[in-house]
This record gives sequence, C-alpha cells and structure tokens, in this order.
Amino acid sequence: MKPEWLQLLPASERAKAEAQWASMEAKLALLEEILRLRRLERYSRRSESLDESQLQLLLQEPSVQKAELIQEAQLAENQPAPAAPKTARQPHPGRAPLPESLPRRTVTLARPQTVCPACQGETRVIGYETSEELCVEPARYFVRVTRREKRACPRHPENGVATAPAPARILPKGKLSDELLIDTLVRKYQWHQPLYRQAAMLAQEAGVVVDRHTLDDGVMGLGQLPQTLREPMRRERFDLHYAQADETPVGVKSPLVQGRLHRAFLFEYSHPRGVVVFDFRMGRGREGPRQFLDGFTGILQCDGYAGYDDLAPPGSPETLVRAGCLAHMRRYFFKAHEIAPRETEALAVVEKIAAIYHLENGVIDPATRLALRQGQSVALMAELKTLIQAAQAKALPKSALGRACAYALGQWERLEVFLRDGRVELDNNWCENGIRPVTLGRKNWMLIGSEAAGPKIAAILSVIETCRRLKLDPRTYLREVLPALAQWPLPPVEQYTPLAWQKTQPVTAA
Repeated sequence: MKPEWLQLLPASERAKAEAQWASMEAKLALLEEILRLRRLERYSRRSESLDESQLQLLLQEPSVQKAELIQEAQLAENQPAPAAPKTARQPHPGRAPLPESLPRRTVTLARPQTVCPACQGETRVIGYETSEELCVEPARYFVRVTRREKRACPRHPENGVATAPAPARILPKGKLSDELLIDTLVRKYQWHQPLYRQAAMLAQEAGVVVDRHTLDDGVMGLGQLPQTLREPMRRERFDLHYAQADETPVGVKSPLVQGRLHRAFLFEYSHPRGVVVFDFRMGRGREGPRQFLDGFTGILQCDGYAGYDDLAPPGSPETLVRAGCLAHMRRYFFKAHEIAPRETEALAVVEKIAAIYHLENGVIDPATRLALRQGQSVALMAELKTLIQAAQAKALPKSALGRACAYALGQWERLEVFLRDGRVELDNNWCENGIRPVTLGRKNWMLIGSEAAGPKIAAILSVIETCRRLKLDPRTYLREVLPALAQWPLPPVEQYTPLAWQKTQPVTAA
C-alpha cells in the first residue's frame, strides 16, 4: 500500500518515488520470505503456531533452543479456541492377527482349584481361553565341524590316502561360513547395521570376538561376485525401454583429496516394480549416465538435473525421451505454501496436482492409465498450467513461488510425457524410494573405504533393492546364487539375476 505522503510530492518526483517504494516493498517481501524459510528450517513447523510477537521475542534471543520454542508453542496451543464441529469417530479396526506361517508353541495353564466349592466334586475342562503373543528367541551361533573322511588300503599303502572332497564354499579357507557372511552383508546393506556394530553384537550375544576387518574382507569378497550380474541386469533394464534415474552422494576415501572424503555418487537406474541397477561414479558429470545408458532407447524419467541432458554421443541421433516428475514440481509449490500460507496461488497448484494423482489412484495397468489420462488428465494438466502462469505473473522472480513457477514451466514439455504413455509414472518416487535406503545406510556406515570398493557396493545394493521390489528373500537368493557365481569356469550369468532366478522358483499359493 502506497503511503499518503507520496501524493504530496511534485508530479516530476512522484513517479520516481513510487517506483522506489515498489522496489522496497518487493525487497521487503522477499526478505520476509527468506526469514520465514530459515525459521521453518530452524524451528520446524512448531513455529507456525506462534504469533508474530512471540516469534520476534524468540528471535531476539540468539541462544533460544528448539525445546523452548516447543514449550512456547504448547502454551499457544492451550489457549481457548472456538469449538470445532464434532466429527464421527471411526471404529477401531481391531488387532491384526499374527501370520499363520509362524510356528505355534502352545502353553496350557491348569487352574489350581479343581474342586467344586458347592459339592466338593472334581470339575471338568470344558474349554480354554486362548490368546496369542509374538515371541522371539535370540540368535544362536554354533560352530560347524566338518570331518572329511580319509581312507587308505592297509594291504596296498603305495596307493596313498584318499580324502573326501571339501564342500564348495563362496570364500574358501575362512573361519566364517557362507551363511554368516551373507547374514552380515544383508544386515549392513538392507538393515544399515555397520560392521563395527555387528562385531560388537557378536561379542556381547555370543561371546565371539571377530575383528571388524575380518567381516569387511568377507563382505567385500562376497560383493565382488554380484558384479558379474551388472551387465545382464543392465540389459534386463533396457529391454523395457522405460527407466527412472536418480543419484545420491557418498563419501569415499581417495588419494585425490587430502584431509577429507571425496564426494562420489551412486546413480540408480530402475523400473517401477522391477530391476534396479546402481552405478558407482567418482563424479556427478554427464559422462557417467552417458556410459551406462549407451544403447538405451526409450523414456528416461528423472528430475531436472542437467547431467541427464544430451546423453547421446556427438553426431549420433538422440534416442532418449526425457519425462519429468510431478512430485519434484509439487515440492517447490508446497514449500512456497509453507513460507506464505495465506497466499492462495501455491495452494491452488498443490490441490490441482492432488486431483491428477487421485484420478489414477491404485491404477497400474498401462492401457487403463492411458485411457484415464487421455480422457481427463489432459484437461487437468491444461488447467494446472494456467494456474502456474497466473501465479508467475503475480510472484517475484526470486521468491519461492516465482522459482517454483519457473521450474514447472521450464520442465513442462517433460511433465506432459506421461499423458502419451501409460507405462510412465506420474513421478520419480519409485526411484527415490530405492535410493533412500542408501541415504539411511550412509549415516550408519558413513563412507566407502576406497574407490575399488564402490562398484562392489553398487552391485550389492542392486541385488538387495531388486530382491525387495520382486518380493524375494535376499538371504535365500544369495545362498543359492553366490556359490554358483564363485565357480570356475563361470556359468552363464544371465540365469542368476534376481529376475531370472525368480522365474525358476515354484509358485507358492498366496
């Protein structure tokens, strides 16, 4: 709102003053937005329950802690508020039954009083009150002693001694069995337990002292074997002509840098509900995706990262179609709404995106999806674009809403690819969910010990995540496949990928 004193200025100076005032208002709005964003990052959403006067008092105290803010927010929440209309309470669904596949151990408790108090006769059992509870036995470790029979003929000692052949092992001559090493590998890369913690658990629970480096050598020895599956899994990935891609940084010990970790990257290339392949690279440049995706034709769905642009070698035709991610776009608008909740433009965009998602909620069949998209989503996307263009016209270019609009309109052609192909997901969330365990694990095992270990870890993660998507038990799969991959000469590895191995398993009744 322009102040009244501007009208008192001479006409020659008024236009310049009004322009300066508008510029100052725009800068103030941008600074307030930045301040609100920092407040959200520091104090979380608890700060939204405080009024401006409370926030000003807190911001004047540099040492204020989040616990103090939570206490202040609770005081604000406890103030009397207008009574909200009562809603019907949904009935509790009840306790979920324990799986029938688990073995049952029945414990019968006899009633101590077996005499009728009226006639002093013996009472009879007429039934039982039954309840179930989930129990556990701590893991039991044992030592397997293998005795190989030796035979010799007492009448012909010159023939020497014959010994029973040693059983095949993934890593021969070690004191750790295949089962223990596979369990260690799964615990680290599926459940994110670092090796030093597993070594401590062995010492405490079983009284067995195993050096962490021994576990590490065993896990890396196992990790070398799945590397042979990388190329056949990559071909399985390419056969569907649709892939999702994402990447995450990992710290690596490297002579390239001194005094800190080198910033390497794990790239994920996957198919929703299908094969996942991780690729380790020492950098985030375009060369990594270009090498991995060499020969791939079809649709690549990812975020707006420029490293996936122009992947075809110079002089060759472009064979990739880039598809965008609605979830990435939505996050920008949702953040803009968090910063300025009283503004309606960002919220309107978020609600329109929700309508697109709701339209095909639970629909998986590509043909059904395509029919829904052609019939209704095309119009919804057109309305969404109109909303974004209108919001951009009102927003400051450097504000959160302005940046959200710029990102969405810059990606619009890619965001509409899903309208023409029922296979394409609305977003890249399948890929992000596959790479999220790496982020969780990185906080536990913290770093990769060397550049040579990177491809091994990528191969392990590829197998673990593919088994999860195909609903395979990774321990069962690894126990059967790794001994075969350890043989020489190497068997045809195409038949040992998780997808190929799943096809050889008997179909179990649901």
